[in-house]
Amino acid sequence: MQGAWVLLLLGLQLRLSLGFTPVEEKDPAFWNRQAAQALDVAKKLQPIQTAAKNLILFLGDGMGVPTVTATRILKGQMNGKLGAETPLAMDRFPYLALSKTYNVDRQVPDSAGTATAYLCGVKANMKTIGVSAAARYNECSTVRGNEVMSVMNRAKKAGKSVGVVTTTRVQHASPAGTYAHTVNRNWYSDTDMPAQAKKEGCQDIATQLIYNMDIDVILGGGRKYMFPEGTPDPEYPGDASQNGTRKDRKNLVQEWQAKYQGTQYVWNRTALIQASKDPSVTHLMGLFEPADMKYEAQRDHTKDPSLQEMTEAALRVLSRNPRGFYLFVEGGRIDHGHHEGVAYRALTEAVMFDNAIAAASQLTREADTLILVTADHSHVFSFGGYTLRGSSVFGLGYGKATDGKSYTSILYGNGPGYALGGASRPDVNDSESSDPAYRQQAAVPLGSETHGGEDVAVFARGPQAHLVHGVQEQSFVAHVMAFAACLEPYATDCHLQPPWPPRGFGFLGCLNVVGPKGRDSVLGVRSPAAPGSGDITTMSPAGIRQAEGSLVASRPVIHNPAGREEPPPQGPRPLPLLLAPVVSFFVPASSLRSPTLRCGPISVAGAPAPGWRGRLEATHHRSPFSKKLSQGLAWA
Repeated sequence: MQGAWVLLLLGLQLRLSLGFTPVEEKDPAFWNRQAAQALDVAKKLQPIQTAAKNLILFLGDGMGVPTVTATRILKGQMNGKLGAETPLAMDRFPYLALSKTYNVDRQVPDSAGTATAYLCGVKANMKTIGVSAAARYNECSTVRGNEVMSVMNRAKKAGKSVGVVTTTRVQHASPAGTYAHTVNRNWYSDTDMPAQAKKEGCQDIATQLIYNMDIDVILGGGRKYMFPEGTPDPEYPGDASQNGTRKDRKNLVQEWQAKYQGTQYVWNRTALIQASKDPSVTHLMGLFEPADMKYEAQRDHTKDPSLQEMTEAALRVLSRNPRGFYLFVEGGRIDHGHHEGVAYRALTEAVMFDNAIAAASQLTREADTLILVTADHSHVFSFGGYTLRGSSVFGLGYGKATDGKSYTSILYGNGPGYALGGASRPDVNDSESSDPAYRQQAAVPLGSETHGGEDVAVFARGPQAHLVHGVQEQSFVAHVMAFAACLEPYATDCHLQPPWPPRGFGFLGCLNVVGPKGRDSVLGVRSPAAPGSGDITTMSPAGIRQAEGSLVASRPVIHNPAGREEPPPQGPRPLPLLLAPVVSFFVPASSLRSPTLRCGPISVAGAPAPGWRGRLEATHHRSPFSKKLSQGLAWA
């Protein structure tokens, strides 16, 4: 896989080194047309005011706005485009805000204190997880009484299924924020804890993963923290450094399996996919590396699942709960690539992160699933240099620096990319900068590049997504999710209506006809060509009639208040109708005979009466997939 990435980068450098300007973009009409289309979408945007059945939080660790932009360029170029103009999956979300990321005690934050904010709704101190700022780093005695509950915990108590997916170890700071309460983010197993902390009753994070709450799906790395010290790793049995680390001799995987019926533990891609498709599996744990998972570019596709595949597997299991689910998905190694000063690793991780977002958007319904995408913090990562349009984001800046040497578009403010021991800055060429292991230059020498302190973006779609607006504290993210799903502290005073249509029904169609002022009438849709379905005719705004079968052809049928069918409008004679209601009909999803809805032409005889217009909208949902078809009303 790494070789393929090298070829891609070299190809981009060769093909795009001179830049490119699309001819159509030189015409003002191109931009006017594009803006008009965007305005049209914006004018039609309507907030979804119902409650959210499902909640998904995507966390790009270290994915500041510069990283989002660079990822957009890279992903676009990977798909044969110039790059910058191609939207990411997260770009298509209709609502956007900025989040202030500082910790209570640090202006530039870490991933532990920020996790407490966006997962629990309370800002906290650096290096602490799941506790308020009253708890102090490394002081075990300050945990008790200062614990704060995550939205995931509240969702579980409300009867929803819950899951955690990450490319880091599942005991890492970000995922641990969903279930753990600790004053030291590095207490992964009991081996990592001081004796005094154990004596005072603090538990390591791996133990809390198993015993703090019932988590239905756990996917990521972190095997060695779950097994007794010296236990050989199943994937690397000859490497003692990958052995289990627990001095208490506990096998936490076995203890987890003993707690529930329907558990399945896996450690490779094939077993994960099989287990996720097994309806008897109610609890799924997949730990695919001893510590963090491999970078996407270094992943063995036959053994290790991608973040997208883990997300899809989690959704397959969690979606079986009729009460809904909460899912946390972290692209955790975006952060690690930046810390190493290797932008290639960070950005290819971010591309896969966006692929996972796209998959979740396809596998869920916007009508009942709130999806938020955000970051915990940024990095001192930048790209600039007046590069030509279409240039590789990993390529060189335009022209030379004042020292007469080339420089890369991407640079870091600090980190291991500083050239120690040299009298001057090293030169760089296209071949070097396109190497996947190339470490971009940094201004200040540090063993590990640092986080950035600027605001990060929050993207949102689904029920109550419109609440994501403006510039907010990072803790606001958790409150939006809790409110949207009527979870504590908003459960007792929640007046949100449940999402419609409910799970188990397929929304097939609605015909909305607007006519001149006149008497009320009720519209229906008849589908005579649907085998075994019968006719679906009279329907009123007050009720919906269910029928078996699927719609394969349709025509408008008009009924007066007495239930008698009215003829469609003929010639110039206007039918005296008031604004007719939107009429929908539903059939059980289990009765649908085809995964694709086919609607025949909607037409009536004669010319339209003055003032008549209409539209048929048809949507077929076969959970968790959906497809929308739309067709205008035509008059024969």
